[in-house]
Amino acid sequence: MTTNQTLDKAVQLTFVMPAMEGCGALYLVGDFNGWDLSAHPMQRNDDGSWSLTLELEPDSVYQYRFCTGDGVWHNDPAADGY
Repeated sequence: MTTNQTLDKAVQLTFVMPAMEGCGALYLVGDFNGWDLSAHPMQRNDDGSWSLTLELEPDSVYQYRFCTGDGVWHNDPAADGY
């Protein structure tokens, strides 16, 4: 996850997941969306990686994971903590 810029009390964060063999869909799931499995589908990039930019509250700690379309959960390898 990387911080892009600050916008009126919100921060744009880009979540990125490397390409994964056989992954046809990937979702960002966390406490910011009530752990809703379909609220934030990620976009596949040309290189096969996945990304999604959200606006979230600054100076907050969020718990999140990635979930594939077939229900396999993945941690963010770039996360600040687990």
